[in-house]
Amino acid sequence: MVRLAAISAGVALVALIGGVWYVSMPSGGGDDKYASCRSTAVAGGSDTIGGPFTLVNSQGETVTDEDVITKPSLIYFGYTFCPDVCPLDTVRNAEAVDLLAEQGYEVTPVFISIDPNRDTPEAVGDFAANLHENMIGLTGSEEQVQAASQAYRTYYRRQPGDNEYYLVDHSTFSYLVMPEDGFVEFFRRDLTPQQVAERAACFLDVAG
Repeated sequence: MVRLAAISAGVALVALIGGVWYVSMPSGGGDDKYASCRSTAVAGGSDTIGGPFTLVNSQGETVTDEDVITKPSLIYFGYTFCPDVCPLDTVRNAEAVDLLAEQGYEVTPVFISIDPNRDTPEAVGDFAANLHENMIGLTGSEEQVQAASQAYRTYYRRQPGDNEYYLVDHSTFSYLVMPEDGFVEFFRRDLTPQQVAERAACFLDVAG
């Protein structure tokens, strides 16, 4: 099971990183069919988040976003050696997915590594399987991971250390992505599983 006990001050600060791109505000209007569900907005508009990516799954197969996002998906960028933030956030997402399943909504939890140096396909597969039976774990080359991160406007930066023991600062948003509409909403890490499930359900109802 993932490491929940260790606490690192350097990693604990990452919840504050990357927030420059996002602001909280009341839902808007216009042509946005999800306007009534929104509690957040993205600088530049929601269509500036997300897009195509090519990564590697737990079986070592190269996959694209079209292969992965076949159902509504809750995507998180992190790394398997993360001592505190990533396990807590991904457990929260897994619990939210289960709450949604109880209400009849099918959502796939997805974990994308930002540490391809250590996160092999097997490592991300084990990490994902320990958290949720339906969670998809993805990694890739440094170039593939960087491209996916840039598509979702996430932040990550490796801290000094040797090749085996080091931390990675990173942003901590979770992204709700629809197969046809792409990115529709993000969730901050301070939300509970119940809050994520409730907010996601609104989007899922609209999407049909």
